[in-house]
Amino acid sequence: MKPMSYRREHRSSKSALLDGLEEGGLRASSSYSHDINEHDNDKAVQSLQDRVVFLKRLTGDMHEEVESHNRLLDRMGNHMDASRGILSGTMDRFKMVFEKKSSWRMCRLVAYFVVSFLIIYVLFRICRIFMHS
Repeated sequence: MKPMSYRREHRSSKSALLDGLEEGGLRASSSYSHDINEHDNDKAVQSLQDRVVFLKRLTGDMHEEVESHNRLLDRMGNHMDASRGILSGTMDRFKMVFEKKSSWRMCRLVAYFVVSFLIIYVLFRICRIFMHS
């Protein structure tokens, strides 16, 4: 085993060597320090350039996504307008049917609703049976 004084001296020499280290570089001379600063600055500039390129690409992708969504919303708006026109035409026909008070038309209309309801009910029951199996 080594004597205690040798270990203390070894530790103090290590700490003396490490005292000169600062953020990964030795501060031995001003020219060396200047080179390190230039190198660190160059790395920082390159890192910033990479980030700017990444952000530019990201904003371009976001712009394309927004444009795509706007086109989709425009098409949905056009489809909604078309369906609104169809529904208003259907409502006009209903009004016409109810204004004429024709009993034969009224019976047919009620029969269509009942048959439609029964078909939908049967389809849902069949789907439930297959889902639970």
